[in-house]
Amino acid sequence: MLTRSAEVPELGTSMLTKISFVKGDITEMAVDAIVTAANTELGMDSGTPSAILRKGGARVQEECERLAPLRLGSAAATTGGNLKAYYVIHAAIARPNEKTTAESVRLATRQSLLRAEEKAIMSLAIVPLGTGEGGVALEECAWAMLRVTVDHTKMRTSLQKIYFVFDDDAALKTFEETYQKLTARSAA
Repeated sequence: MLTRSAEVPELGTSMLTKISFVKGDITEMAVDAIVTAANTELGMDSGTPSAILRKGGARVQEECERLAPLRLGSAAATTGGNLKAYYVIHAAIARPNEKTTAESVRLATRQSLLRAEEKAIMSLAIVPLGTGEGGVALEECAWAMLRVTVDHTKMRTSLQKIYFVFDDDAALKTFEETYQKLTARSAA
């Protein structure tokens, strides 16, 4: 697994939240929680949710069925089942059979971070939301997710490590470059 990281100091504390960009399989991440894209009905029949269901087991799907439907832009936490992660946070980025928007990615990322805080999560892995079937451009997704994440780490947070997990080098590079641009703006 390829790892590159940056540390973001929290305002008013001596703690740091480490943000890392890694190439790997999110279903194999040994973290407190993983975040995946979901539709508002919490269907797990394609993409990363399907892989989570295969490895996490039926308990994940059963909890999704009890929690659905979600509001667009919200997020809900379920058990991680048989995964290494204790929880799966499902980010509702689209309605069934509709395309995703950068705004729903931004909102769902924010809500996912809040669900992590509610569970006192210390380590979180998250995939790019909405860039597959959702149709959001990778750079647009990176800006939406990273702005929210960097802003979140400026507050007091339980999160000590946030991993952005990618299955290809191009996506990893896009997020790294966007992060560098974003943090350069913040520092200026």
